[in-house]
Amino acid sequence: MIVITSPTGSIGSQVLRNLIETPTYTEELRVIARDPGKLPAEVRARAEIVTGSHRDPDTVDRAFAGADAVLWLIPPDMQAPSLDAAFSGFTRAAAKAFTVHRVGHVVGISALGRGTPVADTAGHVTASLAMDDLIASTGVAYRALANPSFMDNLLWQAISIRDAGVFTGTTPDDFAAPMVATRDIAAAATRLLVDRSWSGTGEVALLGPQDLSPNDMAHTLSEVFGREIRYERESLADFRATLTARGASDAIATAFVDMMRAKNEGLDNAVPRTDATTTPTSFREWCELVLAPVVQA
Repeated sequence: MIVITSPTGSIGSQVLRNLIETPTYTEELRVIARDPGKLPAEVRARAEIVTGSHRDPDTVDRAFAGADAVLWLIPPDMQAPSLDAAFSGFTRAAAKAFTVHRVGHVVGISALGRGTPVADTAGHVTASLAMDDLIASTGVAYRALANPSFMDNLLWQAISIRDAGVFTGTTPDDFAAPMVATRDIAAAATRLLVDRSWSGTGEVALLGPQDLSPNDMAHTLSEVFGREIRYERESLADFRATLTARGASDAIATAFVDMMRAKNEGLDNAVPRTDATTTPTSFREWCELVLAPVVQA
């Protein structure tokens, strides 16, 4: 039995698709969903559904009974009163349920940065690493998928790319850092959930195929769309103002600013690139397969 949390989110939905579309996968599937009606028909036909939030003790108690492995992925909460509430607070009931139900393996979606000088002041990343420590403290076999920024975050700027030929960010124009496609995160999570020969706790870094600067991204975007696509850097103060205007709480807006500042100071650049940490989907391939259909819709 594999349990998938956040099954309608970008990563959870792709993990589910991977499992359902694998002919040799025959284990039972269970998902936790606040609104089962949002699940695709093929998921509703294949998986047992536990209705509720995976923050709720009763919900995770029902969902983790008999579970061999769990994909742990917390949903974003832009109105959370604190980072602890958004990450470790959300996870505490599940951590207890992992122990009560003797769940064997848990795969979590987390972030790069552990051990870096800015790890303790990196907003969301700091909170994510604390959540990993909470899960690991239960004694469950745990793998945290340690990710840099997602290529898929650019989807939020599809309209600006289409209408103005511009995307924005807080990174210096020429500062290169790893980026990963969520499809590669989902693939790594699927492998760990299915092949549970691993034990203990640890991180699996996923760095994409190459480090990219905003200038590199603009060059690739211009080639893919056949017209100039420019990068415009915004200040951290403007970034914070945008988040606040969109309804983010003070704690969450501050955490985003702290995270982006830490990334600019090398948060994502400490893990060596090796065959094991390199993932296959290039930024160009992602743009052609994922971004272009959205921009051109």
